Amino acid sequence: MPLLHRLVVTAALTTAATAGTLAPAGATPLPLPLPFDGESADRLVITVSQNGEPDDASTFVLSCHPTGGTHPRARAACAQLDSQTVWGRDPFAPVSPDAMCTGQYGGPATARVTGQWAGRPVNAWFNRTNGCEIARWNRFSVVLRTPGS
Repeated sequence: MPLLHRLVVTAALTTAATAGTLAPAGATPLPLPLPFDGESADRLVITVSQNGEPDDASTFVLSCHPTGGTHPRARAACAQLDSQTVWGRDPFAPVSPDAMCTGQYGGPATARVTGQWAGRPVNAWFNRTNGCEIARWNRFSVVLRTPGS
């Protein structure tokens, strides 16, 4: 038997013997991934008040990836959040205290967003008390939807 042929046969027999010791004949297959339970990792609770008072507040649940919840425009809200999400930056970050903001007032509306987005906890407050806060609110205009808007 030529040398190359012997090496190939030896390698094949060694591989077969090793595979037999690693996976016994009665071995069970690996379990399948757990089924999706209907809960999204990207889930937010959004409470918006037109006049800033708790008795005026509307609360929505927004789930993304997959889209769901009670938000009236969930698909558009998820798309808006996705467009605001950039690696290494918190899309819900508050306005910097050092920011130079215009002295305009956008009304008494307030909002709070809690939950989890992109693997991180969210606990953000929104208002319209100056130009910076109005711009921040507008970046989330679909997410912070209020009844009638």
